Amino acid sequence: MMDLPLLLALQASNTEVEGGLFDFNATLPLMALQFIILTFILNFMFYKPVGHVLDERDEYIRNSLTTASASLLKANELTKKYEHELAESRKHAQDIIKKSQQEAQKIVSIKIKEAQQEAEKLVSEASHQLYIQKEQALKTLEDNVGALSDQIKYKLLGNQSSV
Repeated sequence: MMDLPLLLALQASNTEVEGGLFDFNATLPLMALQFIILTFILNFMFYKPVGHVLDERDEYIRNSLTTASASLLKANELTKKYEHELAESRKHAQDIIKKSQQEAQKIVSIKIKEAQQEAEKLVSEASHQLYIQKEQALKTLEDNVGALSDQIKYKLLGNQSSV
C-alpha cells in the first residue's frame, strides 16, 4: 500500500490542475457571452437613451448659442443705430437752441433800440414842453415885470407930483 503522504501529494497535484488560476473550460466562453449580452442590453437600455438626451441637449445648446449670437449682433446693430440717431438728435437740438438764442438776442436788441428811441422821443418832447413852458413863464414874467414897473413908476411919479 502506498504511503499516506504520497497519496495526499497526488491528490493535491490533481486539485491544482483542476482549479488553477485560468481554467479554460466552458465558463470562460459563457462569461464572455454574458459580458457581450450585458453590453448590448446596457447599450440599448441605457447608453442610447442617455446619448440621445445628450445629443438633444447639445443641439438645444447649439441652437440657443446661434440664436443668442444672432440676437446679440442685432442688438449691437440697433444700439449703434440708436446711438447715431441720438447723436443726430442732440446736434439738431443744439442747432435749434442756438437759432432760438440768436433770434431772442435779435428781438431783445430790437426792443432795446425801440425803447431807446421811445425814451429819446419822450425826453425830446419833455425838453420841448419845458422850453415852451419856460418861454411862457418868461413872457408872463416880462409882462408882469412890465406891469409892475409901470405901477412902480406911477406910484413913484404919483408921489412926486403931490409933493
